[in-house]
Amino acid sequence: MARMSLVAPHLHTARLRLRPFTDADAAPLFALHSSALVMRYWDSPPWTEQTRAERFIAMCRKMADEGTGARVAIDRASDGAFVGWCGLTGWNPDYRSASLGYCLDDAMWGHGYATEAAHALLQWAFDTLDLNRVQSETDTRNVASARVLEKAGFVREGTLREECVVNGEVSDTWVFGLIRREWRPPITLSAAR
Repeated sequence: MARMSLVAPHLHTARLRLRPFTDADAAPLFALHSSALVMRYWDSPPWTEQTRAERFIAMCRKMADEGTGARVAIDRASDGAFVGWCGLTGWNPDYRSASLGYCLDDAMWGHGYATEAAHALLQWAFDTLDLNRVQSETDTRNVASARVLEKAGFVREGTLREECVVNGEVSDTWVFGLIRREWRPPITLSAAR
């Protein structure tokens, strides 16, 4: 079956704007992914070349064109500051499933932005993509990310033991799942028209 393209959404929350990536996002995206602090629990090292950001943006467009997912940039509504990104990858319309991921600038941590952005994207995914299940994974040492997922309604379903190597250290991964019938959307979200 041929896949249809998937247009990355424009979404608004009380404090955030989620939108498709543009070429202008390359500099803040590179700053985000070149931070050792931000990337400390990722299974890939911090970026050292600006071209990585350009390839990431191109991959976001390709993913949308191929209909396999959507990644969006997150900006703070009050001043337009780049907060980070979130996305759904591995969209499978037959299984009605996808995987949620996100990455935020460390200056933006602790403000509830990741949870707010995840809620907005999940609302779009359940309404527009008719998903039944969304999965997400996080390093077991990344308690803050696990908390974001729990606040978004995810349930920890298991542990993948020694699943990846992060900064040369073998690490475990928690698997989280959110089923449509358990989804409780916040009341304050709105999609841009």
